[in-house]
Amino acid sequence: MNTTTRSTGRLTWVAIRSMVLLTLVLGVGYMLVITAVGQLALPWQANGSTVKDEAGQVVGSALIGQSFSDGDGKPLPQFFQPRPSAAGDGYDGKASSGSNLGPENPDLIAAIRERKAAVASFNGVAESAVPADAVTASGSGLDPHISPAYAELQVRRVAEARDLSEASVRTLVAEHTQGRDVGYLGEPTVNVLQLNLALEKLKG
Repeated sequence: MNTTTRSTGRLTWVAIRSMVLLTLVLGVGYMLVITAVGQLALPWQANGSTVKDEAGQVVGSALIGQSFSDGDGKPLPQFFQPRPSAAGDGYDGKASSGSNLGPENPDLIAAIRERKAAVASFNGVAESAVPADAVTASGSGLDPHISPAYAELQVRRVAEARDLSEASVRTLVAEHTQGRDVGYLGEPTVNVLQLNLALEKLKG
């Protein structure tokens, strides 16, 4: 009986020491090492790919889209607009998701028709000129990018709202157009937040 008690006590003590050791090594040490490597090697990515304005204030992340609208939710004509978002009230990082509606869903079809009409009217173009990403949300609802076609569609409206030449705004779009990943994956994109921050630096 005493031998059994001593054996159980020894095993318990070994288990406790192992738990403490592994907690310190894997739960604390590993985390500190990985954090240090991230801060030294890739500080921008490790800190959330934050985007700052001219004053050095963080205004968002290059990885998460955001709305450019007034207090009533109406899009501001002086800014490039992002694609729709189904994440919460729009680009809510705590509610990342798509609409989960299939292509034949009547609610989705009605929403697309409504969005297409609104985008066409807002930008003064025909509905047939509105690209798909202007009326559909991404799977995450957080996509910070739009297609070059959607950016081009908005050039005239933004230029007029800011009293800028279309050529200068179009050049800015070209400068902020990102090519395919590693040269062949995906499609060219434009980061809306970074484009709008650059736009704010132009004088109109």
